[in-house]
Amino acid sequence: MTYNFDPQRWFEDRRALLDVRLERGEMDPGEHARALEELHERYERMVARLDGTYRIPGGGDGSPG
Repeated sequence: MTYNFDPQRWFEDRRALLDVRLERGEMDPGEHARALEELHERYERMVARLDGTYRIPGGGDGSPG
């Protein structure tokens, strides 16, 4: 299975949605700023999890997995 998830695209798509909500008046600038900060934090946590977390059990270190 190929997994083509693009975290940067995920972030940009969600940021664009927040920008639209601000433009429509659904959020005030303070809410928008807080939502952007939360989104950025989520992105950073996600990237940290995705970065090198996949390991093949018993992947050559002599352990059984």
